[in-house]
Amino acid sequence: MKPYLSIIIPAWNEEGTIEQTLRCIEEHADLIWHNEWRFEIIVVDDGSRDKTVEVAWPWVDVLVRHKKRQGKGAALQSGIARAQGEVLLFLDADLQTTAGHALLLIQPLLRHEADMAIAKLLPSGTRAGFGLVKGLARRGIHRLSGYQTAAPLSGQRAVRADRLQELGRLPRGFGVEVALTIDAARRGLRIVELEVPITHRETGRDWHGFVHRGKQFVAVGVALLTRWKERKPVWSSSDRSSI
Repeated sequence: MKPYLSIIIPAWNEEGTIEQTLRCIEEHADLIWHNEWRFEIIVVDDGSRDKTVEVAWPWVDVLVRHKKRQGKGAALQSGIARAQGEVLLFLDADLQTTAGHALLLIQPLLRHEADMAIAKLLPSGTRAGFGLVKGLARRGIHRLSGYQTAAPLSGQRAVRADRLQELGRLPRGFGVEVALTIDAARRGLRIVELEVPITHRETGRDWHGFVHRGKQFVAVGVALLTRWKERKPVWSSSDRSSI
């Protein structure tokens, strides 16, 4: 039987970006696999107030709608619940014309070299923040799991569905990537990080950007505090690598 991939995309008010993202994924998947793979695209609309649902509808196999915003982690969890694939690929909705390159993330899993692959994204060229959120996330992940990461906040990642089930439910908010990396490392999943030529929208150094990063800083802090309280054993990182 052909292997099955589930591509899960959480979205909130992404009417301006999601169609191009979905179109690019479809085109690249058809070009690369030539019917050698089965794949499904699952979009979870997290209570959008714009036309995200209407724009995404023609391009998806499964569309899940939250009546109100529940957070990125909750949206991913809703997508996981509907997924049929042996491999899950989590992508952001704003990757647009670079989205197809994210399919590279499944390669280490197919070669049985990793259980989770995380994308190291290219710089967008936008003057973003000062690195406080990323620094907190990177140090927290290392302190709580022993894993050294170059991409602590990356939402673009592939994971084996059976290994993901071992980790339990995801946290609801925007600290989901940090918590997921800690849980995966603690559980002994083999993690690799790949340089992938994809970009996404970044917030600048304006008022909106500072507010967004402030909320993100709090969410990452909560995720780290929650994992610190759990006191799970730290696994050795000798079998994990960066590519």
